[in-house]
Amino acid sequence: MNPRARRFGSRLYKYGEFILTAMLAVMFFAFLFQIAARYLFDWPTGWTNELSAILWIWLVLWGASFVVTEQEEMRFDLIYAAVGPKVRRVMFLVSAAALLVLYGMSFPAIVSYVTFMKVESSAYMGIRFDWLYSIYIVFVIAIIVRYLWLGWQALRGKAPEEFDPTQAGSGL
Repeated sequence: MNPRARRFGSRLYKYGEFILTAMLAVMFFAFLFQIAARYLFDWPTGWTNELSAILWIWLVLWGASFVVTEQEEMRFDLIYAAVGPKVRRVMFLVSAAALLVLYGMSFPAIVSYVTFMKVESSAYMGIRFDWLYSIYIVFVIAIIVRYLWLGWQALRGKAPEEFDPTQAGSGL
């Protein structure tokens, strides 16, 4: 890959991680504020619970879209890990094709449903649901692009890497 493209991708990855970290920090401080407000001052704070739920949805889908790599995804891969590179490549191509077909077929309905949700708003913060759930559209697009790229790589002969459990870490 082009070194400039690799640097650009690396920079985008760092921005994605930064945004993910910022969302986690806001969620954590909202949670702490909720505890303090409820138990120290006896204030009802429904908005903090709503904010935490919204951020959790965004954290999971943003992270899956832009931060978690293919090697970091959790899978049940007893058979996949036991076969050779050629069979693993075929299995990956079948899986990628299935994901592309399913996400591609469902995409118009997803967009339609998310845009329809503009008629509803969140209870405490008043944020329209189409804005809240727009991250799912971003997630689907990111997954489609990722599996198009990975499928293209597999078609060109590059088998997905075999997982080595002795090299697994906690991400630190």
